[in-house]
Amino acid sequence: MRILVVCGAGASSTFVVQRLRQAAREQGVDVTATVATTQSLTIDLETADLVLVGPHLDEAIDRIRAEAAHVGSIVALMPADVYADMEGSRTLALVREAVAGTPHDTAFAHLRIREDHS
Repeated sequence: MRILVVCGAGASSTFVVQRLRQAAREQGVDVTATVATTQSLTIDLETADLVLVGPHLDEAIDRIRAEAAHVGSIVALMPADVYADMEGSRTLALVREAVAGTPHDTAFAHLRIREDHS
């Protein structure tokens, strides 16, 4: 799963991405997480299955969802306390919930998180 973490300038989302990658690695979950800014979003959406949006961008969520719909990406707003998630486990749980909450009869049916049990 390709995850794009969006914030205003990319600084705070860098911490979220690092923690999310670590949690995914520890739990054997195959994800690729990258940072995007609101300015780069249109270009970066082409590579995202899921877009996690910083809580401070809640006023832009409808616009981001509309842009993401054009490329078929899922969008989820991160909670206000996401930056306190030091291990990334709650953020990974949000990823799981966003994917699980997608109807099975849509284009996202194939985007179930693959776990590595080796």
